Amino acid sequence: MVKQVDVIVIGAGAAGLMCAAVAGQRGKSVMLIDHASVLAEKIRISGGGRCNFTNLHTTPQNYLSENPHFCKSALARYTPQDFLSLIKRYGIAYHEKHKGQLFCDHSAEQIISMLKSECEVGGVEINMPCKVTSLSKSIDHFVIHTDQGEIRAASVVIATGGLSIPKIGATDFAYRIAQQFDIPMIAPTPALVPLTFDATSWQAFVPLAGIALEVEIETGTKKQRGYFREDLLFTHRGLSGPGVLQISSYWKEGEPITINLLPEVELAEQLIHEKSTSKKNLGNVLAHYLPSRLAEGWLEVGAYKADQRIADMQDKALRALGDSINNWKITPNGSEGYRKAEVTRGGVDTKALSQQTMMVNKVPGLYFIGEAIDVTGWLGGYNFQWAWASGVAAGQAV
Repeated sequence: MVKQVDVIVIGAGAAGLMCAAVAGQRGKSVMLIDHASVLAEKIRISGGGRCNFTNLHTTPQNYLSENPHFCKSALARYTPQDFLSLIKRYGIAYHEKHKGQLFCDHSAEQIISMLKSECEVGGVEINMPCKVTSLSKSIDHFVIHTDQGEIRAASVVIATGGLSIPKIGATDFAYRIAQQFDIPMIAPTPALVPLTFDATSWQAFVPLAGIALEVEIETGTKKQRGYFREDLLFTHRGLSGPGVLQISSYWKEGEPITINLLPEVELAEQLIHEKSTSKKNLGNVLAHYLPSRLAEGWLEVGAYKADQRIADMQDKALRALGDSINNWKITPNGSEGYRKAEVTRGGVDTKALSQQTMMVNKVPGLYFIGEAIDVTGWLGGYNFQWAWASGVAAGQAV
């Protein structure tokens, strides 16, 4: 038996749920399908289980895209305050954690329940697990073959996300559909991901694993430059923490990243000043500025003698030490990949889409939303805000 609906939304994550709810509440008959058996797993695990659902400071500047103006329209029409109004309507308690990042007080499950309820209000039929085997277009509708039977719809919304976190069901479905309809792509890469380094050269830093501190971190130049002041974490394989996740979205293979491990202090000048006033040894002086384990490890990596009196050292050596900490340049050899990436950078080329509706310009009735397209937010709730905004834009248009 063939099922006929106005809209089929493929992908029951943040963007798909929002789109289906908005379309359904406009009176459209909507079916939401997903190959997973559990609804919105990425929402469930986000923010340590509390879902960093938006960021109060969202602007288009918080997003990366080959077409940076694309996100402006949708973000302007559905803001963090709009999502907060929905949250408040459902009585979900929340708090601001850091730099405008909003989290549920209790559980990410509350966001999932809210979106599911919004879908129910719109009469959305949710069919899971349901696997799409083929999708084709006739003159006035789409034909979707699934393992549950055939569905026909006037509009199809692809909300299946990117390649990040395959263990919770991420696939390249959106990219395959784009390829089928000859829609251009921006090559996908892991983003918001820990960076790794050559095992031999990193060996010296392995003893520093577990140390965390606030740093300035940057990479790239001009319009491609990324700069953040955030926490960094040393790991056995490389660098992680919010600062590194942020910069990973800007990092290009073969390029160095520059890290200031001590942003508040011009260390070379301080060390030279200490030389003239202090009788302490170098290890004790440096431990005054950095966590003691980092100070000790850093001196070892640089072949400095921690027990040497600072008064006996040459200015040149102190300047070199200060510069190595204030201006540490290091080149990653890669990242932890999609397994650990929070999002995927790249995807469906936004130049092929309407920025008002998310519809493919040359394929009327076909829409892409959320992480499937080349709009990637910073860490801190921005990617969820894009999911809500792009979902609403498509939901109002289908």
